Amino acid sequence: MLLHNFYGHLTTVLKHRHMVMLHCFKAGIIKRGLLHDLSKFSPTEFIPGVLYFQGNRSPNEQERETIGYSRAWMHHKGRNRHHYEYWTDYCPETGTLDPVRMPDIFIFEMFCDRVAASKIYNKEKYNNSCPLEYFLKAKPKRRIEAQTAAKLEFLLRMLQDKGEDATFRYIRRRVKQLRHKHI
Repeated sequence: MLLHNFYGHLTTVLKHRHMVMLHCFKAGIIKRGLLHDLSKFSPTEFIPGVLYFQGNRSPNEQERETIGYSRAWMHHKGRNRHHYEYWTDYCPETGTLDPVRMPDIFIFEMFCDRVAASKIYNKEKYNNSCPLEYFLKAKPKRRIEAQTAAKLEFLLRMLQDKGEDATFRYIRRRVKQLRHKHI
């Protein structure tokens, strides 16, 4: 069982990472693709991934159900800026922990990550609506900065309505515009 989980988790992580890399390359964010999810190979994330592997959803969900939280997720979200959960800070006025706006480059990587995860977990049932449906299902419970959420939803709707080629073409144009702003 443990050997099966080891190979299953490793295969899932490698497939996912490879697919995100391909999506990031199509989006013109090559560096983000190369660096994507390297922390998943750390013992803090990899070992729980093996122990809680199921093959049809994130092992973090099973770990959460089993012990009440996910150590792997806590580690992962704190090291990977393409997760909106990384982007929280204390508000100087209220002293509360609030979501803050993500830079566009990480929103683009988050888009690539979500599309790849939808493909990996939905397998042959995947279609271009799956990432948006997943996003909308959790929308009422999610604490994400409003502009960040709107930008991600815009991309997911574009994917659903116009397909991957048009969406990646749009992201590449936006990446070029961002680079020209910083020259």
